[in-house]
Amino acid sequence: MSGLFPRRGGRAALAAAALIQFAVSASPAAADSFAAGGLTFSDELGGFRLVNVSGTGRLDDPFVVIEEVMEGATATLVIRGLSSGFGNRIGSHHLTGFALTKVVINRTSTTWSRYELELREVKDYQSPYGDGLSFGQGGQAGRPFLATGFAGNQEIDEPYDSVVFGGGMIRPGDAATMAVVITDTTPSSPIYVVQQPMQEVAAMRRSQLAAR
Repeated sequence: MSGLFPRRGGRAALAAAALIQFAVSASPAAADSFAAGGLTFSDELGGFRLVNVSGTGRLDDPFVVIEEVMEGATATLVIRGLSSGFGNRIGSHHLTGFALTKVVINRTSTTWSRYELELREVKDYQSPYGDGLSFGQGGQAGRPFLATGFAGNQEIDEPYDSVVFGGGMIRPGDAATMAVVITDTTPSSPIYVVQQPMQEVAAMRRSQLAAR
């Protein structure tokens, strides 16, 4: 696991703020899938609305995926097209790799304090250590993983592949950005990014007590 990282500053902060402003004001597209840089991104499994995708997956031009996360079902982003022919666009030692920035708009009725991204090659099963899919495990490309709206993150490599962003307060209607890299040494298609917004239990209990 990695430790906490500092908040962004300077030009990076301005770029992230611009992404968030676009995301909050954007009108959702009718399509449920977008093609960009050789990959296709889909919201077909529900739980969120895919608004826009752009970029090529390089560190200086990441895939920027803009989403509205709704109440209810777990939000799972489906990504198709990853193969050896796609190549590695982040310069790490892995066979394939790309940079991904997610702009996530909170369309639920709750405030998020944490947000988890989990990678899977099989939709209904967590990704084991040996399947080759990871958040750039063993490399330094794209690190430290950055975010706006969250103070830090923890990377989990075993027994499954996950990054948990924490220390945030993303209220309904607000947006956050999360920048990671995704790699695969034995690429397959599709892959899944399972997303889970969370509340701190202590905060929930205080809110419930105040409502009584």
